[in-house]
Amino acid sequence: METTSTSKMPKFTGKKKVYFEALMHARETYLGQMNFHAEEALDSSNADKRGVTTHMADLGSDNFRHAMELQLMTEEGSALELIEEAIQRLIDGDYGKCVDCGDDIPPARLEVKPHAIYCIKCKSIREQNDGMNPYID
Repeated sequence: METTSTSKMPKFTGKKKVYFEALMHARETYLGQMNFHAEEALDSSNADKRGVTTHMADLGSDNFRHAMELQLMTEEGSALELIEEAIQRLIDGDYGKCVDCGDDIPPARLEVKPHAIYCIKCKSIREQNDGMNPYID
């Protein structure tokens, strides 16, 4: 995953600054969660090496916990990619536009999810169509 260097960031003003700060806050939050889950996954995978777990039921629980931590890391990594892409769109001047229909994403949606790429209408249509773009046949 390629990260956007903060030293190369243009100076944003007004709404763009607010969105940039929200994206950076979300980025830091997801990075923190990802690091936490990485440590938890490493800890659960090393438990048997320390002699902590010997019972088969405990091993199963440890394996489940390890798999869960890895899944959470994957989801957080995907969110980080969306955040990086949103930062790039902000730099390029395309931020806040639905990637499906091109309409503006409502500011209220961007406040809740600053890395949103779909307007509410297109997101709803995608959810009904198994994630498929409604504008492609």
